[in-house]
Amino acid sequence: MSSKSEMSGLLRIAAEKKGLLTVASIFSIFSSLFQIVPFVAVYKIVEELLNHAQSPGSIDKEIILYWGAIAFMAWIGALVALYIGGMCSHIAAFNILYQLRVRLVDHVAKVPMGYHTKTATGEMKKIIEVSVEKIEKFIAHQLPDIVSAVMIPILLLGYLFWLDWRLALVLLLPIGLGFWLQTCLFGSESGQKAYREFQYAVEEMNATGVEYVRGMPAVKIFGIKADSFLTFKQAVANYRDISLKITDLCKTPYSLFFVLVSSLFTFVVPIGILLASGHSENQSFAITLILFLIITPSLSVPLLKLMYVGSGLREIVEGNKRIEAIFAEAIVKEPELSQVPTAYDIAFQHVSFAYENEESKDFKPVLKDIHFVANAGEMTALVGPSGGGKSTIANLLLRFWDVQEGTITIGGVPIRDMGTEKLMDTVSFVFQDVHLFYDTIEANIRMGNTTASNEDVIASAKTACCHEFIEKLAHGYDTKIGEGGTYLSGGEAQRIAIARALLRNAPILVLDEATAYADAENEKKIQQGLVELVKGKTVLIIAHRLSTIRAAEQILVVKQGEIVERGTHEDLRGLKGLYEQMWQAHISAAVWKLGADHQSNASKEVKGDESILL
Repeated sequence: MSSKSEMSGLLRIAAEKKGLLTVASIFSIFSSLFQIVPFVAVYKIVEELLNHAQSPGSIDKEIILYWGAIAFMAWIGALVALYIGGMCSHIAAFNILYQLRVRLVDHVAKVPMGYHTKTATGEMKKIIEVSVEKIEKFIAHQLPDIVSAVMIPILLLGYLFWLDWRLALVLLLPIGLGFWLQTCLFGSESGQKAYREFQYAVEEMNATGVEYVRGMPAVKIFGIKADSFLTFKQAVANYRDISLKITDLCKTPYSLFFVLVSSLFTFVVPIGILLASGHSENQSFAITLILFLIITPSLSVPLLKLMYVGSGLREIVEGNKRIEAIFAEAIVKEPELSQVPTAYDIAFQHVSFAYENEESKDFKPVLKDIHFVANAGEMTALVGPSGGGKSTIANLLLRFWDVQEGTITIGGVPIRDMGTEKLMDTVSFVFQDVHLFYDTIEANIRMGNTTASNEDVIASAKTACCHEFIEKLAHGYDTKIGEGGTYLSGGEAQRIAIARALLRNAPILVLDEATAYADAENEKKIQQGLVELVKGKTVLIIAHRLSTIRAAEQILVVKQGEIVERGTHEDLRGLKGLYEQMWQAHISAAVWKLGADHQSNASKEVKGDESILL
């Protein structure tokens, strides 16, 4: 990608607040003009002093005071213009950042779930927080700095050329050489590659750092230190290596540029002395030479600023590439006209699915010719060995991914024709791994229905058997969950999720191993909540504990992406196939005790199982 196209992406973002940034640029130009005035004033004052050096008493004090006042007012004007320009650019930047983050997060929510499974949380966090924040630096600081850093040297050089074009021409040599070095650095393939690798190294370090912190229970149990957590250690070492590589790459061009630009007067002095030796009006030329020696150090400041802008810009451009890459991800397509089902039976019609395209080397079919109907108002259970595709079937119903072959319908309407919002209103999902947001308990329950009244929220909590423990908390329903607040147990969090699903009251309910992490007490309460939740709904339930789905009208046994058996509990036991093997294993597990021999009980069924759903 060319530098021009890379910059165009940043400029497109900046154009969202074109008016404010135009005003900021205009005031930056005014500030630059005002900053030139003191140099003119110094020239006039020095000229007056040297012209009357033989007779100091004849110096016109009014001229000195006049130009002194002009320089002071110009300095005030430069500060005011700089303040106004900075305020405009910052207001524009913060508004753009807000809109960009909202668009970015909104887009991320619309892409298929496959994108999230292959993108590390730390990487996404770095892009949304750091890369977006870098754009604020570009808009609020670098754009006005670029205007100022370009205008001041142009104006100063123009003024110097007006004073003496020969001395001014000498200054162009080190300046031109310095910027040629910078262009070679930032425009070269090696320079661009190094900064790309730097961005990848930062993202990898963020991702592995987040993984290390999230795995803190295992870290503590097994005594894993940061330097022995290999992925994190390698990521930090890689970041160190690429940082040193960039330093090595930049040290010579930076050093030469800094020396050249900071020492402009060293080029002026010998040429000035050479010209003065043959100058007929030595006094007049001396005044000009003195002014050149005064101005050239001031010329170095904006030029050095351009150097720092250039180095920072490379990093911002690489960060913006990652933002654009997210926006380039295709979103789940919405129908032009969303259809509304009048019935709530679910049909999978010869559905096949893989997480990767057939062209990919990682292509592996996950589901093959899945065909079944879950009747409205009935429970359909998915059982089978782990990794067989049960959760994938449930996820496809919510269009987390789109199928490659076949059709999924609700009430005869293909889910692709329903629209995401309508589909989510139709289906409630209670996940095995519950995610509660860093918000109040009430807010977490209310996510099921943002328009629900407080009474409805409490009623849902009571039905889900979580009202009692919520009331015991210090702040009740206003208790914050997570960092800075209260941490809930797995069973308590699961009951909050059930309350959320109850409040939504969608006609279709998907349960993915909803009691997997609950203890005996919590499981009983979760089961009580589920009994109320499933009433009158089309239920698709994934379960490993077979006793929870004995009452299901239809049980589908899924193995290696295919439905190998289907029927009721009694029908499947009569087949003496995979389901019967799973049932016998379940019975054996239910009566097994540590250190005791219960082989003789392996064939006995557990009577009075209290965990049976419905």
